[in-house]
Amino acid sequence: MNILITGCNGQLGNELQLLEKEHAENRYFNTDVEQLDITDQDAVTHYVEENDIHGIINCAAYTAVDKAETEQELCRRLNAEAPRYLARAIDRRGGWIIQISTDYVFDGTKHTPYNEADQANPSTFYGKTKLEGEKAIMQECKQAMIIRTAWLYSTFGNNFVKTMIQLGKERHELGVIFDQIGTPTYARDLAAIIMAAIRQKFMPGVYHFSNEGVTSWYDFAKVIHRLAGIKNCNVRPLHTEEYPTPARRPAYGVLDKTKIKQTYNLEIPYWEDSLAECIELLQAMKID
Repeated sequence: MNILITGCNGQLGNELQLLEKEHAENRYFNTDVEQLDITDQDAVTHYVEENDIHGIINCAAYTAVDKAETEQELCRRLNAEAPRYLARAIDRRGGWIIQISTDYVFDGTKHTPYNEADQANPSTFYGKTKLEGEKAIMQECKQAMIIRTAWLYSTFGNNFVKTMIQLGKERHELGVIFDQIGTPTYARDLAAIIMAAIRQKFMPGVYHFSNEGVTSWYDFAKVIHRLAGIKNCNVRPLHTEEYPTPARRPAYGVLDKTKIKQTYNLEIPYWEDSLAECIELLQAMKID
């Protein structure tokens, strides 16, 4: 198959590129905005036709959650309109699309893990546009898969893990929110799941994926420092109200992954084990 990957320079896009050699039965077209502007419908249609694309993995998105409250037009173009163009173009060819979405489609008021049948009710503009993108994908393409994920990190790009390591080395004290609960997701694990879905029978629908387990941002930061060997930084727990942001984060964003595990017969790594793997890679990269 010829597979188009958008947002190839992001965390997930880079992790997918690392796995492409292991899945060499397919040909991959890795693009970012320089190669393909996915907010241009004509450009999308032409690219998909010209390169005989059979499937699309859309990793591109506007992810600046706070800026989205003011940069609404750009956010909607990337998160809602662009997925519609991609889905429409690939459906004309009888192909499939995988859209990466987020736990922010939920308002975070639940106290048990969210499953795919739970009512979406986003409380941020970012979450609203991601939900719009989900609906557009499902409307435009018969072979559409939505994968909602949360708290993504990797060795690539900017993310919470890298920030906590950097600040932990620079400061003697940090305040991190303790009353927002979720599950970190190692982008390499998500990339492996996507490749497994492509290699196995493609099953359309909405799925949830993160690593196993539950934690808070505060506990996440403490484990990052422990695994990274950072001992001279005191991490203090903060209430959400002590760290106000333009976009209010969900208090609870744990995702139930039963459906994707049963559909693809998966075992998902525990979040702390995957975090240890990532930090080990980061430290090796610094040494080299």
